[in-house]
Amino acid sequence: MTKPHLSILVIVIVILIWSSGLMVECGIGVNWGTLSPHRLSPSVVVDLLKHNHIKKVKLFDADPLVLRGLMGSGLEVMVGIQNEMLMALGSSPLVADNWVHLNVSKYLVKGGVDIRYFILLYFRAISLFLNIDLQPQEQSGGIETDHNISFLRYIAVGNEPFLTSYAGQYQSYVVPALLNLQQSLARANLASYIKLVVPCNADAYESSLPSQGAFRPELTEIMTQLVSFLNSNGSPFVVNIYPFLSLYGNSDFPQDYAFFEGTSHSVTDGQNVYSNAFDGNLDTLVAALSRMGYNKCQLSLERSKSTLPGNFERHWGIFSFDGQAKYPLNMGNGLLKNAKNVEYLPSRWCIADPSRDLSGVANHVRLACSSADCTTLYYGGSCNGIGTKGNISYAFNSYYQLQKQNSKSCDFDGLGLVTFLDPSIGDCRFLVGITSSSAGTHIN
Repeated sequence: MTKPHLSILVIVIVILIWSSGLMVECGIGVNWGTLSPHRLSPSVVVDLLKHNHIKKVKLFDADPLVLRGLMGSGLEVMVGIQNEMLMALGSSPLVADNWVHLNVSKYLVKGGVDIRYFILLYFRAISLFLNIDLQPQEQSGGIETDHNISFLRYIAVGNEPFLTSYAGQYQSYVVPALLNLQQSLARANLASYIKLVVPCNADAYESSLPSQGAFRPELTEIMTQLVSFLNSNGSPFVVNIYPFLSLYGNSDFPQDYAFFEGTSHSVTDGQNVYSNAFDGNLDTLVAALSRMGYNKCQLSLERSKSTLPGNFERHWGIFSFDGQAKYPLNMGNGLLKNAKNVEYLPSRWCIADPSRDLSGVANHVRLACSSADCTTLYYGGSCNGIGTKGNISYAFNSYYQLQKQNSKSCDFDGLGLVTFLDPSIGDCRFLVGITSSSAGTHIN
């Protein structure tokens, strides 16, 4: 199974923290990922979202094909900037000016993309956007803002740039990038209502108990600058919370504490008793912000039921690569609906020839899986238990579909065989690729 285009969130909550209190807005939104060898066309994805009454989308980069597809859709969009761009954006005001021009200004036209900020509670992962002060500013000129014109409200500068696994690779570039982009927005007359945010990972702060929460020592200065910038510009503090990842980082971590169905391993912190890792993590963040002087934040949010995670982030979400619903999930408007007008390649598959000796097939499988996605064969995947021959066939077929069923791509030195009988086994689905008209043009 290839990485799904859309990562669904079960509940979307916008927490607006004002100096005088709290305002909460709710909605449904998704992540739209594009790292897939089988990409649905933007028009099909937009129709899928609208058909399921999903009105909010987060993009991890400013893919022009996707942004053009969103023009006139009426969907609210949040655009991201990749970590690899932070150094260039922080080093050069000209680079920041060019990025704003190419990825913001050109879409601010009648019927364009409505790119706004929203908060995500991810399916299988939970992302919480805490708004320190989110009062929209009155515009001072430049861009017309009636309901027919698109406008970019929030830009995500980097994605979890403070992860410990990055070993500080990006953290020194974050604030300079913010400052240059803010100046670029000002020069484009957009700074009055377009806000910059920095999605952080929950490992940016730590403690043994929630009430003792604090940002990591090496991040104290940067976080002080970041939170000051966000607060001064009316931008939210953004954090992604993934409770179940603790299961992988600590073999002794109680599984029931990672989810929301009750636990026998509750954590007591003063008068507070925590029955799940999300609540404890959230209050840890609140304590960390309070230590920096933001101690008047009052938070209120709903919690959603999660499901056991798969092995890889590429398999998160409730839509598969071809826009088919993975789960019978009801988000308030009936069960999820599948994508329409998806054009598949012919119903044929590439499998290992059962009449051939497969003892020398290892290099062919390695070659196939170096290009195609074979991760469902790994432990915990839906195709993990289909046996050796099944594994070989799955690898062969994944490569064959990636190559648009080119006959030569099923050769494997004579070990492959094209079949018209679906070789899927139980829950292990042998995919059929989608056509170029469904997939559109790839933007790398």
